Amino acid sequence: MPIEKIDITDFLEKSRSLPVLDVRSPSEYAHARIPDAFSIPIFTDEQRIIIGTAYIKESREIAVNHGLNYFSERMKVIPGEVFKILEEISKQTPESNKGILVHCWRGGMRSEAVAWLLSLYGYKIYLLQSGYKAFRKWVLQQFEKPYSLKILGGFTGAGKTQILKELKSKGEKVIDLEGMANHRGSAFGALGQSAQPFTEMFENQLAIALWKYGQTEETNNLASKNAAIWLEDESIHIGSVGIPKPFWQQMRNSPLYFLEIPFEERLKNVVIDYGEFPKEKLVECILKIQKRLGGLDAKNAINFVENGDLEAAFSILLKYYDKMYHSSLHKRDNIQTNMRVVKCEKAEIKNAEALTI
Repeated sequence: MPIEKIDITDFLEKSRSLPVLDVRSPSEYAHARIPDAFSIPIFTDEQRIIIGTAYIKESREIAVNHGLNYFSERMKVIPGEVFKILEEISKQTPESNKGILVHCWRGGMRSEAVAWLLSLYGYKIYLLQSGYKAFRKWVLQQFEKPYSLKILGGFTGAGKTQILKELKSKGEKVIDLEGMANHRGSAFGALGQSAQPFTEMFENQLAIALWKYGQTEETNNLASKNAAIWLEDESIHIGSVGIPKPFWQQMRNSPLYFLEIPFEERLKNVVIDYGEFPKEKLVECILKIQKRLGGLDAKNAINFVENGDLEAAFSILLKYYDKMYHSSLHKRDNIQTNMRVVKCEKAEIKNAEALTI
C-alpha cells in the first residue's frame, strides 16, 4: 500500500484513533516521546552511535551501509512486533488496524525504512514529515496560545488534588500538573511517587492535554460555563520539572479560586497524607528545607518525627509552608481583583460544589 507523508496537524488528528510507532532508539524514546506512542526501535542505542560516528568521521556512504546491515536484521522481527501491538489495540478499538502512524527524529531514513517494510505487509502508513522535531516545535507553540483557565489555590493540606479529581468527575476540564510531574510540589512531594519525567516529556504531556480539550482563541471567547480548564496553583517548578514560562504566566494571570480552610483541619489532612511514610524519609525531607525553615524549627520538627508526634512536627512545617505561599500569593499584581476566596469548614471533596456555583 502507498505511504502518505503528513504534517504534524494531520498526524495528531489521526493519532486519536490510530497507533503511533516511534522508531527512534530506546534512549531517545525513554527521554521524551509523543504521549501514548509505542516504541519499535530500528536501531539500538549502540548501533545509533556507531552510525553517527561513521557519518562524522568516515562518510555518509559508510554510515548508510552500517544502517542497512542493522536494518536487514531488524526486518525479520519488526512486522511481528507491530502485529502484537495492533492485536492488543484492536481488542479495545477494532477500527484501529486501518493504518499506522510512524515517525523517527527527523522523518528520514529510519522512519522511511520501517514505513516501506510495513507497507509491504499491507499496512496503510502515515509518515510524519520532519519527525519528532516537528512535534516538539508544535509542542512549544501550544504554550504561546491563549487559554481560558481557572486556578485552584489554597494553603497546604486543603485537598486541592482531590478537589480537581472531583471536578473532573463532574464533567469539568481538568489538567493535573502534579500528576504529570509525579510530584506534589513541596520538599515532601516525591514521597510515594515514581521517578519524575524529564521536563521535555512533561511539556509533551501538557501540550497534548491542552490540545485534547480543543481550546482555541475562538472557543475561549464563547460564553460557555465549561470552557475553562482547571489547574492547581503551582510554582514554576514542580520538583525538578519546569512549567513552560509563557503558560505559567497565563496561570498567574488567570482567576484564582482560593480554598480557605482552618489550620487544624488542614493539619489533620497533612498528617493523613504523609504520616504513613517511614520516619527516616520524613527526616530527609525536613533536612532539604533546613536552612529556610530555620535551625531550631528544623531540629524540633525532626525530634517530633523521631518521637512519633507527627501532628507537632507537621504543625511546624505547615506554618512554614503557609508563610511561603502567603508571600507568593501577594506578589501577584492583580491578586485583589482576581482572587475569589471560598471558605470551607473542612478539607473534603464536597468543597468542589462551591467552585462551580
